[in-house]
Amino acid sequence: MAMAAMASPSSMTMIPARHHGAAPSLATSGDSSVRRLRAQPRHGRRGRGTSVSTVASRRRPFVFTPRAVSDSKSSQTCLDPDASTSVLGIILGGGAGTRLYPLTKKRAKPAVPLGANYRLIDIPVSNCLNSNISKIYVLTQFNSASLNRHLSRAYGSNIGGYKNEGFVEVLAAQQSPDNPNWFQGTADAVRQYLWLFEEHNVMEFLILAGDHLYRMDYEKFIQAHRETDADITVAALPMDEKRATAFGLMKIDEEGRIIEFAEKPKGDQLKAMMVDTTILGLDDVRAKEMPYIASMGIYVFSKDVMLQLLREQFPGANDFGSEVIPGATSIGKRVQAYLYDGYWEDIGTIEAFYNANLGITKKPVPDFSFYDRSAPIYTQPRHLPPSKVLDADVTDSVIGEGCVIKNCKIHHSVVGLRSCISEGAIIEDTLLMGADYYETEADKKLLAEKGGIPIGIGKNSHIRRAIIDKNARIGDNVKIINVDNVQEAARETDGYFIKGGIVTVIKDALLPSGTVI
Repeated sequence: MAMAAMASPSSMTMIPARHHGAAPSLATSGDSSVRRLRAQPRHGRRGRGTSVSTVASRRRPFVFTPRAVSDSKSSQTCLDPDASTSVLGIILGGGAGTRLYPLTKKRAKPAVPLGANYRLIDIPVSNCLNSNISKIYVLTQFNSASLNRHLSRAYGSNIGGYKNEGFVEVLAAQQSPDNPNWFQGTADAVRQYLWLFEEHNVMEFLILAGDHLYRMDYEKFIQAHRETDADITVAALPMDEKRATAFGLMKIDEEGRIIEFAEKPKGDQLKAMMVDTTILGLDDVRAKEMPYIASMGIYVFSKDVMLQLLREQFPGANDFGSEVIPGATSIGKRVQAYLYDGYWEDIGTIEAFYNANLGITKKPVPDFSFYDRSAPIYTQPRHLPPSKVLDADVTDSVIGEGCVIKNCKIHHSVVGLRSCISEGAIIEDTLLMGADYYETEADKKLLAEKGGIPIGIGKNSHIRRAIIDKNARIGDNVKIINVDNVQEAARETDGYFIKGGIVTVIKDALLPSGTVI
């Protein structure tokens, strides 16, 4: 049994300082087979920032490997100027999240709970903070109340230090004299707030998604962008043929420059998108297994290029991935690919969300680990008591903070904070999100007198392959085991949905004692 560890942002000041004066590592050990590229300086380019442009103009070319493996500890970055002063992080909150419904019924997609203690938005924000990027905006327009509340509690008061230079701020879609519309897409969302972003004296904008699960050092990403003298750098994930048909693919030349895009290609079009991924740092064996590269939806834009593309060259473009970046390639902008060869999951569907959560229970090594002290995942400090486990049989599971688990059986499950599980319950292959608050003994007594059901899992209930959203009230002897193996069902009035065979109980739902699903 693993207990989920929470890194409070009050510990953010304890992140080890980066040694920016150290010489950059040109490659990790054992990389003799990796092809090295020499960045060629291009003349006549105007500075990207204001006061920082003079520093940028003195860059000298040197050999490098445009590579990022999430667990590579040996390589160092040497950003000049420092990322904390020269990079602005912009996290896109995403659309309505219809594929994640009903988890997005009462919250924005980035606010969906994750891994017992966290929320999805904690992933990109923590990656930014661990990469020394402390100026962060989050753009959102759907159900943003819980997202705003979480960000303000988790990061609102202790990012900037005494100089107050750091921040995590939510920017909601709003009407203005220039634009009366909602955000129409990723590029349009950034365009509507360009007036604010351009006020920051930075060199690059880092564009991130709020619904991905991964751990990445953005400083290496930005360093590769500067070393290649790129206008735009796109994070790329190596793919095998089976997965490649579900993604937007990119083709690169021998310098790692993107020359062609194809959205979810098949057949001959797919074969035409094969690339030599050793160019980006994969070894020969892995390159044969992974001959395609897919866009991760993570980008670095040079500031002046972003302003130019969104205002002048593509003023009507709504999306980065399908319009702005292919368009930038077509007009001759230098668009580079940057390899990320680590765990990455797009949490876009119920099935992907379920698998990503249960992946943290995997033995001996989880798909994604929250136990990395060099790059912790931060969240809201809730000051909850330790979880209490009384005569329970718990195997291959992760238990969040403040739970009360009585004489029950839990196997291969994730149990969220403040969960209450009663005697005789059986929880298998399930994600319990927990609760937002505790009910007092007086509350429970009053409920019992009225025949009500307290928050949590009732006695002798059996739950298998399900997601139980927060504050759900599951009565005694309830069976959520999908007895008829239904793949799709919308029973919102009954308090649940079934998608891909996974039963999802809606937030605040009540399932009376004896219910069978």
